[in-house]
Amino acid sequence: MQVLMVASECAPFVKTGGLADVVGALPAALASLGVDTQVVLPAYPALFPLLPTGTEVARFDDLPGGTGRIVKVAAHGLTLLLLDAPQLFDRPCGLYVDETGKDWPDNHLRFGALSMAAARIAMGQIDGYHPDVLHAHDWQAALTPVYLKMSNQQTPRSIITIHNIAFQGRFGPQVLGQLHLKTDWFHPEGLEFHGDLNLLKGALMFSDRITTVSPTYAREILTPEFGMGLDGVLRSRSDVLSGLLNGIDTDAWNPSDDPALAEPYDAKSLKRKTANRTALCARLGLEPERGGPLFCVVSRLTSQKGLDALLDAVPHLVAKGGQLAILGSGQPELEQGFMDAAEAYPGQVAAFIGYDEPLSHLFQAGSDVILIPSRFEPCGLTQLYGLRYGTLPVVARTGGLADTVIDANVAAIAAKVATGFVFGDVSALGLSEVIDRVIEAHSDPKLWQSMQRNAMRHPVSWESSAKAYRDLYSELI
Repeated sequence: MQVLMVASECAPFVKTGGLADVVGALPAALASLGVDTQVVLPAYPALFPLLPTGTEVARFDDLPGGTGRIVKVAAHGLTLLLLDAPQLFDRPCGLYVDETGKDWPDNHLRFGALSMAAARIAMGQIDGYHPDVLHAHDWQAALTPVYLKMSNQQTPRSIITIHNIAFQGRFGPQVLGQLHLKTDWFHPEGLEFHGDLNLLKGALMFSDRITTVSPTYAREILTPEFGMGLDGVLRSRSDVLSGLLNGIDTDAWNPSDDPALAEPYDAKSLKRKTANRTALCARLGLEPERGGPLFCVVSRLTSQKGLDALLDAVPHLVAKGGQLAILGSGQPELEQGFMDAAEAYPGQVAAFIGYDEPLSHLFQAGSDVILIPSRFEPCGLTQLYGLRYGTLPVVARTGGLADTVIDANVAAIAAKVATGFVFGDVSALGLSEVIDRVIEAHSDPKLWQSMQRNAMRHPVSWESSAKAYRDLYSELI
C-alpha cells in the first residue's frame, strides 16, 4: 500500500510543535505494517543541504507563487519529496512568521503551492508512482484534497488530520484566483467561511475521511466550545470523523539509552533518575537537596496551555515545598512572568526561555512531575514523554490528556493503575488543589515509585495507532 503524506513540518528536520513529531514518526510505524509512505515537505533553509543528495522527480511552472521542483531524498529513515521553491520557502525566522512574529503575508501562496504540488504527485506526476491514499495534515496542507476534487479525474482517496482546529488558514476572498480555486465553490457549503476563504474548512468538506489526534478531541470539536466555528461542518460530516490517538517515537524517547541524560535508567533502576535531577538543578541553578517534587513545564507559553493559571499558582507551589522548572517561549507577558518568578524565588523556580531539544529530554528525566494544564489539547505529546520517563503528568481533563493519563484517585491507587493526576478547573485554585495532591503522593515513596512504574509501562508507542491508520487506509481503498 502506498500513502502520500503532505505536511508543513516534519521532525527531525523542521519543527514548531507536535505536528512535526507525528509526521516524522508515523511513517516508520506504518512501514512495519507494510505501508510505504512518502512525505511532501517544503524545502526550508534547514533542508537545503539535503537537496544535492536527492533526485529531481518533477517540475512545476504554474504553482501558486511561481515555479517549483520536487526533489526526492532519503534521510533519517524517511522518503521526502521536497518542494524546492526558494521564492516561497527561503525565509529567515519562523516557518510561518517573520521576524516581528506576524504571519508571512503570502502564506496562502506558500501552502497553496505545497498543496497543489502534492495533489499533482498524487495524480501521477512522478513516473511510476501512484499512491493509494493522500493523507494531508492541518490547514497548511488542507487544499490538497480540494485540488484533487477539482481535477474531475480518478484520484486517490483523501484524509485530512486535524492537529489543532484553532489554526484554520483564513484569507480574504481575493486570493481565490491566486490559488487557482473555483470561484463557484466559494459558498457556505464549500470554501466560504463568514466571507473568507477557510482552507481547513475546504478539506473538511472535500476529504473522504477526517481524523483528529485523540478520541476525546474528536467529540469535543463537535461542540461550539471546542469547534472554533467549524463544529457545524464537523457535525454534518461526523459519519467520516474519527479520533486516532497519537504515539511517540520510543527510540528517540527512551530513558535507558538517551544520550541527553546524565545517567540512563529504566523502570527497574529508578534510583538512577536522581542523577538527572541533580544535573538539571545544576544546569538551572535550582537547589538540589530540596525534598519536595520538582515540577517542570516544556511548552509554548500561552494561555491556551493554561500557563497564566500556573503563574498565579507559583507562590502556592513554592510554599508547599515544590520546585518549578520552565522550558519554552510564547506570550511575552508569560515569558516575563516566569522570569520574574525565577528572580523572586531563587533556587526554587527557574525559567529557560527558548527551546533546546536535548535539554527537553533532561527536563523529562530530571523532573518528578510534568505540568500540562491546557484549556484544550487535541492530543499532547509531552505527557506521553513524561509517562515514558517516569515523570508523572499533571494534566487538565481535556482532549488527548484525558485519554492518556489515569488519575491517582482512590480507586486507581487501590487497583495499582494510576499513572498521573487529572484535574478539571484550569485556574490558580484548581492547580493549587492538584499540586497539594501531588505533594501528598510524593511524600509516600512506595506509592510514588509504584505510579512511576505504572507510567513507564503505559503504552505510548505508535504501534496501536499505526494499525488503526493502516486499517483506515485499507477501508478507503
